Amino acid sequence: MESTELKSHLRSHLLEIVRERDPYMATEGYFYVQHYIRSQLQQWGDLEIHEFTYQQRTHTNLLLNLPAQKETQDPPILIGAHYDAVPGTPGADDNASGVAALLELARAFSTQPAKYPVRLAAFDLEEYGLIGSDRYAEKLHQQGQKLRLMLSLEMLGYCTQTPNSQRYPIAAMKAIYPSTGNFIGLIGNIPTTSDLLHFNHTISNAGIPSRWLPAGMRGEFVQATRLSDHAPFWDRGYRAIMVTDTAFMRNPHYHQASDRLETLNLDFLTGICQGLVEGIRTLP
Repeated sequence: MESTELKSHLRSHLLEIVRERDPYMATEGYFYVQHYIRSQLQQWGDLEIHEFTYQQRTHTNLLLNLPAQKETQDPPILIGAHYDAVPGTPGADDNASGVAALLELARAFSTQPAKYPVRLAAFDLEEYGLIGSDRYAEKLHQQGQKLRLMLSLEMLGYCTQTPNSQRYPIAAMKAIYPSTGNFIGLIGNIPTTSDLLHFNHTISNAGIPSRWLPAGMRGEFVQATRLSDHAPFWDRGYRAIMVTDTAFMRNPHYHQASDRLETLNLDFLTGICQGLVEGIRTLP
C-alpha cells in the first residue's frame, strides 16, 4: 500500500478511537471504540471473542486469525495492542496509535497473507495492570499453544526532533542510545535477538530511525521494559517484543488530557507500519 493511502487509513482510525475510553469512568467511549474495533476486524474474517472477569465485570479481548500464504503447521505471529485508556485522557498515543496500526496490519495480512499465520489481538484492561493480555497469555500457556513471536504495539505515534528530549530508565543507557526522541524502540527478551535485528533493519529501511534493546531476566532488571502487554508473554516463556516510542520517556502528553491526535506524527506512524509489514512478511 502506498504511504499516502496508509496514512489516510491510519488517520481515519484515529479519528474514531481518540476519545476518553476508560472501561469504568468513560463507558460510552469505551464501548464505542470496542464496537469500532470489532467492526473493522470482522471485515477480514471471523472474530474470536476471549472474555474474562475482572472486578465482577466481563471484559473482552478481540482476536482475528488470518491464515498463512500456504497451509502450514507453523505457530502464528501474535500482534497485540490495548484499546483502553486511563481516565481523563483521549489516549491518542496511548494507545490509539497502536490500535490504528493493528487494524492496518489486519488489512495488510488479510489481502496478502504472510509466511506465518497472523493473529491480531485488541487487548482490554492494559491500564489496570496488563489484565487482558495476562489472561490471554495464561490461556495459551495452559493449552500448550506455541507462538512464533508476540509483538506488542505500545504507543507508536510520538516523535520529536528536540535535542535532549529522550530520557532513559537507567543512566548507562544515555551513553548507548540517542538523546533525541525521534526513533522507534524495539525491546525484546533474549530469545528474540535475531528478530530484533530483523525488525530494526526493515523499519530503518522504511525511513524510520530504530533502536533495539534485548532485556534479560524478563525485564526484571529494568522494570520500565515490562510496562506493556508483552510482559505476560515473557513471563510464560514466549518470544515477545514491544514496539514503542518509549512513552513517558519522551512524550510529555503521556496519561494527560493533552494526549490528542494533533500531537502525533502520522508520517512516523505510517513508516513504522510499513516497516512492520515488511518485517512480518520476511520473518525467517
